Amino acid sequence: MKRHVLIALVAAASIIAAPFERAQAGDVTTLSRANLVEALPTVAHAVTLAEATVDSSAKSTLAPTPGSPPQTLTLDEAHAIALKNHPGIAAADYRALAAGEVFKQARSGLLPQVNLYGSVVQAEAANTRILAGGLNNPSVFNRAAFGAGVSQLITDFGRTSNLAASFKLQASAASQNAQTTREQVLLEVDRNYFGVLQAQAVENVARQTVDTRQLLLDRVSILAENKLKSELDVSFARVALEDGKLLLQKARNDFDSSMASLSTVLGLREQQYFNLVEQLPPPIVSEDDVAPLIDKALQDRPELASFRDERDAALRLARSLRDARLPTISAVIAAGDAPSHDVHLPDSYSAGGIQVSVPLFAGGFYQARQREAELRAKAAAESLRTIEDVVTRDVRIAWLNLNNARERLRTTQQLSRYAANAYQLAEARYKAGSSSIVELSQAQLELTSAQIGETGARYDVLIQESALNYETGGMMEVSPLRRKTN
Repeated sequence: MKRHVLIALVAAASIIAAPFERAQAGDVTTLSRANLVEALPTVAHAVTLAEATVDSSAKSTLAPTPGSPPQTLTLDEAHAIALKNHPGIAAADYRALAAGEVFKQARSGLLPQVNLYGSVVQAEAANTRILAGGLNNPSVFNRAAFGAGVSQLITDFGRTSNLAASFKLQASAASQNAQTTREQVLLEVDRNYFGVLQAQAVENVARQTVDTRQLLLDRVSILAENKLKSELDVSFARVALEDGKLLLQKARNDFDSSMASLSTVLGLREQQYFNLVEQLPPPIVSEDDVAPLIDKALQDRPELASFRDERDAALRLARSLRDARLPTISAVIAAGDAPSHDVHLPDSYSAGGIQVSVPLFAGGFYQARQREAELRAKAAAESLRTIEDVVTRDVRIAWLNLNNARERLRTTQQLSRYAANAYQLAEARYKAGSSSIVELSQAQLELTSAQIGETGARYDVLIQESALNYETGGMMEVSPLRRKTN
């Protein structure tokens, strides 16, 4: 820090001393007051550069990231980190896996059921009888036996197969929901990534504004000390400088907030600072008609696929509950051995048969359950129509927003050029003494506003392109190594 100040002072001294040396050497006869005034702005600029360097060094020294320097992060890397670390994605994947296990549970009813049995019974007396509590044979004999029972569903007229198909569709819907979560996270990554770049660009504009206004204040102060400008000019310059500092403070806060949001969407518990690489996405080709984008969204959006699966799952569940009123036919086999038993019992046993179960009356339970499932299937179909209308609306709005953002970018670029020209003219007029500092301050303000507007518009185009990609179901298809400029 001291070294930068020393360099600035040496440079200032050399600039001031140069006219004196020329005067002593006979290049000029006298060192006029105007010569000194001409040298003073250059001195002020050198001092300002030194202060800016000191401020920059202090800012880097006081950076909130302890330890190692900030990690360089590209948009590709940000996507990969978010897909790996974001807890919402992990939760959605777990729910999809759990739904897959439910399907396996339902499908198991179509496979053989095998059970092992073992019994050790000690009767109180040889003629023990169970006299109440059941209609089965009440005789109880001493025995120790083991065996196995096998049952295989022959047919239940589609009940189990429709139930398994319903749960399979629900598992597919859960998988589509997980895909939706991934695309939502990627959209948030894009928004926050470009938001950080935008905040950083605005901070650079604000810092340049402060430097420019500090230089103006130094110049006007020197001129006022030499009675070439009034104290009113100094006051206006100070007001402009403080206003620029407020802008810089807000820009720094916005940058820190954007970085905190980016850290969160990347799945990082603690806020981290990154050096972001400005990788721009490939431009979306301008569409004169939004209809192709709507068709693509209706076909590719994972939310719509999820709702379709839920509708079909509800239909298959209704069929399964309808089939629950039909007979169930199963084959049953049991076999085993009795190493120790009463003399009335054999050493081993085996038996097999066909078991038929026919529900006759359950108080309207089966019919009501079937009707409930059918109504829920109709509700799922109407929900699908609703979400299709919402997707159509969102695609249209995203398309309009992107077109508007591109128009705003072109307009702000022209405005920025005009504001820069106006500022140069106002500065030249002020130096020539043909205008007041009010005109110069207004030109500075308009230039700063135009530069910030252009910066915001440039990154808003990128954000709106990501939004349109999301609305059309293309977030996972877009490679972030995308383009140079819009």
